[in-house]
Amino acid sequence: MTGTPLVGELAPDFNLRDQFGQEHRLSDLRGRSLVVLVFFPFAFTPVCTGELGEISADGATFASEEVRTYGISCDPVASLKAFAEQQRIDVPLLSDFWPHGEVARAYGVFLRERGFANRGTFIVDREGILRWSVITSPAEGRSADGYREALSFLI
Repeated sequence: MTGTPLVGELAPDFNLRDQFGQEHRLSDLRGRSLVVLVFFPFAFTPVCTGELGEISADGATFASEEVRTYGISCDPVASLKAFAEQQRIDVPLLSDFWPHGEVARAYGVFLRERGFANRGTFIVDREGILRWSVITSPAEGRSADGYREALSFLI
């Protein structure tokens, strides 16, 4: 892993495609929305499915004009599309497939020896500054309650 950006630093910018092939650039949201970045290892795995399902089910918190949430994995776009459709996930799922794990590396969550992103969540404020983060192991699920609490201080 490369160094993880620290709270208070400018969040690394990126431009990734979602499950529909639409591009999303983090810097385009500056001045507009808080951003929740949820890195996850793989589509279709039980822990990832549960985490993203919980976030997707709470659209009032995680998908509004004030807050934009993105799931990010090293899966290809086609896999993310099938996953989102099958699991009814409404948040954009961004593919960090190629260059493989480049954005996960920038956020310090790419597990090079395993070829996928670790579980890491980052909240970026309207100015593009990282304000909160949590990183767990691939097997350890995260609760959206922590995200909600952190967002409550920023909205």
